[in-house]
Amino acid sequence: MSKINQQALYADETASYRIPLEPKAGERVTLRFRTAKDDVDRVFFICGEERKTMEKVCSRGRFDYFEIEEEAGTETSYYFFEIRSGEERIFYNKRGVTDNLQTCYAFSIVPGFFTPDWAKGAVMYQIYVDRFCNGDPSNDVQTGEYSYIREQVEQVADWNEPPEGMDVRRFYGGDLQGILDKLDYLQELGVEVIYMNPIFVSPSNHKYDCQDYDYIDPHYTLIKEDGGELLPPGELDNKKATKYIKRVVSKENLEASNEFFIHFVEEIHKRGMRVLLDGVFNHCGSFNKWLDRERIYEDDSDYEKGAYVSEDSPYRSFFKFNNTHEWPYNPYYDGWWGHDTLPKLSYETSKELYDYIMGIARKWVSPPYNVDGWRLDVAADLGLSAEFNHRFWKDFRKNVKEANPEAVIYAEHYGDATAWLKGDEWDSIMNYDTFMEPITWYLTGMEKHSDGYEPDLLNNAEALLDTLREKSCAFSGQSFLIAMNQLSNHDHSRFLTRTNHQVGRVDELGSEAAEEGVSKAVFREAVALMMTWHGAPTIYYGDEAGVCGFTDPDSRRTYPWGHEDQELIRYHRELSRIRKANPACRTGCGTPLYAKGGHFAFGRFQDENYVVTVVNNTKEGTRLELPVWQIEVPDGTLLERQILSVEDDFSLVKAHYLVEHGVMDIFMPPFSAAVLTYQG
Repeated sequence: MSKINQQALYADETASYRIPLEPKAGERVTLRFRTAKDDVDRVFFICGEERKTMEKVCSRGRFDYFEIEEEAGTETSYYFFEIRSGEERIFYNKRGVTDNLQTCYAFSIVPGFFTPDWAKGAVMYQIYVDRFCNGDPSNDVQTGEYSYIREQVEQVADWNEPPEGMDVRRFYGGDLQGILDKLDYLQELGVEVIYMNPIFVSPSNHKYDCQDYDYIDPHYTLIKEDGGELLPPGELDNKKATKYIKRVVSKENLEASNEFFIHFVEEIHKRGMRVLLDGVFNHCGSFNKWLDRERIYEDDSDYEKGAYVSEDSPYRSFFKFNNTHEWPYNPYYDGWWGHDTLPKLSYETSKELYDYIMGIARKWVSPPYNVDGWRLDVAADLGLSAEFNHRFWKDFRKNVKEANPEAVIYAEHYGDATAWLKGDEWDSIMNYDTFMEPITWYLTGMEKHSDGYEPDLLNNAEALLDTLREKSCAFSGQSFLIAMNQLSNHDHSRFLTRTNHQVGRVDELGSEAAEEGVSKAVFREAVALMMTWHGAPTIYYGDEAGVCGFTDPDSRRTYPWGHEDQELIRYHRELSRIRKANPACRTGCGTPLYAKGGHFAFGRFQDENYVVTVVNNTKEGTRLELPVWQIEVPDGTLLERQILSVEDDFSLVKAHYLVEHGVMDIFMPPFSAAVLTYQG
């Protein structure tokens, strides 16, 4: 049995244990390690072949603190700790106490790797623009304006009508003016960053099939000069879609659209908020001006011929054609996952394409647009080899950071992202592995698409801790503090729907089934965790208002203006307020305090600011003894409960909990969540 108090051992990659958090090459770095007071003989810092003794610099409360000063080199260095007491020897790395000393679990110093301070712990809000708010009906896509995937597009008359199974050509009219109209609402909600799904010119409502990277879609901004005709009923030839061509091909409309976007970003910046764009650079769309499969640019002298139209197109090398004898109108090009509506971009065969997209990377984060960063769609799929993929993202980062050092780069990624998070490619990722997935399994037992129910994972605290311990090692401290933590988004079912344990999709179950038997109490538990977790809590529009939905497309329902769940909105506002009042939630250390069955608690701490979040995901009330000494809370401290969510409601009534002998005793009602804080 270990004589060393292993629960007292602690180090991480926050500014409390690595000073400075983000050192430059050649800068001196102080590394800190914590042990129980008078508990160990020596602590060693181990980096490569070096093994150095750390100095005990102070004792405070129950703990001793050891430090060593090192110089950051020019390359990433990996380190861990060895703790000695008599003959006993223990190792400590990102997994905690462990004998697994693989480099992938080591702490790391990445010289010169900075992530923007504004993004660390920021409250974000994701908007699927067509479904958020219609601020200007004059720019709406009209029924029959053009055809898309073998049918004419449709303008949905009823804002509250749920999406259909095939929904990409149905438009509700949401736009950027609608977002401007709701900025007061978003600020009151506590939003600091607005992340929008793609807004460049595109024929679909999701806009992941870009038509023109240089312009914001006029359907989302304004149409300066309208005109042209709708398609006749049954007509699918888009050369005859003269209204659509006028709206999105006319340079006058496109330039006016970009001017509107400049104003849009300025208005958001005036409020101290930030804007993120969604960049889709792995593939474009069959409507894209470089390909022009729809032939809508073919007769316009302002545009070069598309690669589908002409063998002599300057864009031919942008795509991989598999039959070079078919021009004009060559349909034999590679599509992403075989989809001819999503032509794969062939960077390896075109330096012109490569350079063009690097210019796009710079353009939108530079004046006059001044966007604050990118979210990158299917970023790991770009290119035809891993080697090329990494080269591309390294160059992408250089271009973005040179143009705007304060811009952030997020990537959509499933699985281990370690290879891209080394400080020279992405800043961070949409955090599926160490937030959305483990929290969903733990609180609901559901897969994130609602495609499966695993009762063995519901309230499985051991599985939760194992996942968090293993998967969080992919992040450096800089990346972890800005990771985009979501409960729902446009690609998965709504979290509130997952609480009903209904397995399936809207085509088979119908949209009403997504709203049946849901548990707001379990959802509130999840929100409490999201709002106090490491990283950037990211609300998917409408989640805070009680929107339900199975996976895409049902999760892309409209925001229910006039039918909101006001109680849930108020709950999100209060948790956002609590988060902002406690710096430990933004950049502090963190560790689980209790995990057994359906009972889970974790703590955040920074200086003398302590935050404890507790959930009881069972139908029985339970009294818990939480070892808050592990987050350095002194005896005699009164932790104040800021919010308590129970089965049918939540309360802001304060309650106080005295810490005695390092423990806080708390009673948690059935299906409840509580957040407690202290600031010295």
